[in-house]
Amino acid sequence: MKSYAIIDESEFPLIHIRFTGNKSTDQNFRAYLDETKACYRSEKRLAIIFDASQASIPALSHQKMQAQWLKDNRDLMLKYCAGTAYVIPNPVIRAVLSMIFSFQNQPVPYQVVKSLEAARRWVDSLDLIEVKK
Repeated sequence: MKSYAIIDESEFPLIHIRFTGNKSTDQNFRAYLDETKACYRSEKRLAIIFDASQASIPALSHQKMQAQWLKDNRDLMLKYCAGTAYVIPNPVIRAVLSMIFSFQNQPVPYQVVKSLEAARRWVDSLDLIEVKK
């Protein structure tokens, strides 16, 4: 199976999720969602940078899976995620993100930017110390 995304937790509490450009399949997309949820296992405040610079457009069924994941994990995100930055230089991929958010709103603060540097600056401004009670 070719990975849809690679998750790097080496800078925790900052998580990097880089989309590989591989086509979404039921198997690799489910693995991406499961691995993303696993980032919350420590139950500590975190922030995520999604690097979609190389992303392929996920199938509509996978966009809906992503929206359902946001709905199912809303409380987990509200409690532990300070925010998410999306690096999306491609306007088509930005439109896909908007479509996903039309199915289900993003429950935490987020920023869509065109570079990793801009994403890092935004994430660095977030409060990663306290977990909401």
